[in-house]
Amino acid sequence: LSEAPAHWVEMQLCRAASCNDEAVPEDLNGEKIIRYVDISSVSHIEGITQATEMRFSDAPSRARRTARVGDVVVSTVRTYLKAVAQVTHDYRDCVYSTGFAVLRARPTAVHPDYLKWLMLNELLIQSVEAHSEGLSYPAINASALVKLKTVVPPIGEQLQISSFLERKTARIDTLIAKKTRFIELLKEKRQAVITKAVTKGLDDSVEMRDSRVQWLGLVPNHWVVAQLSRVTQSRCDGPFGSGLKSHHYTSDGVRVIRLQNIGFAEFKNDNAAFISYEHWEKTLGRGHAVTPGDLLIAGLGDDKNPLGRACTAPEEIGDALVKADCYRFRLDPRKAFSKFFAFLLSATSKAECGFMATGATRDRLNLGLASSRVVAFPPSIEEQEEIVAYIESKVRQISRLVSKTERSIELLKEHRAALITAAVTGKIDVREAA
Repeated sequence: LSEAPAHWVEMQLCRAASCNDEAVPEDLNGEKIIRYVDISSVSHIEGITQATEMRFSDAPSRARRTARVGDVVVSTVRTYLKAVAQVTHDYRDCVYSTGFAVLRARPTAVHPDYLKWLMLNELLIQSVEAHSEGLSYPAINASALVKLKTVVPPIGEQLQISSFLERKTARIDTLIAKKTRFIELLKEKRQAVITKAVTKGLDDSVEMRDSRVQWLGLVPNHWVVAQLSRVTQSRCDGPFGSGLKSHHYTSDGVRVIRLQNIGFAEFKNDNAAFISYEHWEKTLGRGHAVTPGDLLIAGLGDDKNPLGRACTAPEEIGDALVKADCYRFRLDPRKAFSKFFAFLLSATSKAECGFMATGATRDRLNLGLASSRVVAFPPSIEEQEEIVAYIESKVRQISRLVSKTERSIELLKEHRAALITAAVTGKIDVREAA
């Protein structure tokens, strides 16, 4: 604050904006349909991203704040999320969580267009975090929030800064959107590369035939079409019931492979869980065991993690077992290369398992259905390995480009935040540029 231009005024936020001026009427009809905005729907980069329709009687008790166009909502709970955004026309009629402080510009001190930029000041956001209390659920009272200090230029200069930032951030946001779309296209390409390789092979000139399987279509003439059970030596599910619960977990011991560890042809090694050797040996009888190279199939799925996705157990897995709804298939090494089948089952999971899934609220695939999944594969292990090597090479190239693009997006976001902060603290003079 001490480095701000001399003609700028230092003041508490309460002098620049009022707080929580309006709330939902106490006599609001419970049958009324409202659009509710929670903290998870607000980002200091993307603004307000969604509102959920519901009856007021079904809304959380914290659904009580209302706001007008131009107001700024600032999260006072979980402040590390930096949920700060201006209310736009699209969200003017929403009900907001009491986890927000709703700020409204005082016209004599701050122009409404400038209030958004003032509150997106990274230094002010950091100050909100610094004044929050609590470790796991940091929060700040609205009364303490509005006592934080800031510096404010004259109204005319506020409008110049707002105009400057609108133009500059619009360009940055457009570039971020293009790069984000590029990442989506890269991921689509990765999916297409994998699917083509594991369902059509690498030789485009090879003779094809009808697999008579809807989600496979034409396959190379020399490939085998069969159920997964045909190339399986043994299979198992994880223990059900009281045999394995979260309270059995320990800091080390026998690795427990859970659904979150089974990715799209990728073993996700984070979120590691273990049980003691004693429990595994005495209670579970060393059952449900997994060894390196075993095929692991997910028996549950959701919007982000397709049902029936598969991966292989890594070489460094050590002693391990699968949890319930995670299936371990030990394939016949004379017929099947497990990495090829992990790619194949993952690539066809959405198309195939949509027909096979059971479960009212969440897609589920039982062990028997997983065994009956139809697969098309080269009879030669060498060809399976060649296809996997090709896929891994292409995926590495695409992944490197995705990582590079993601990093450039992060740099753009950092530049955007730094630009806003510099402009609203007077570190840069934008009057001529505006």
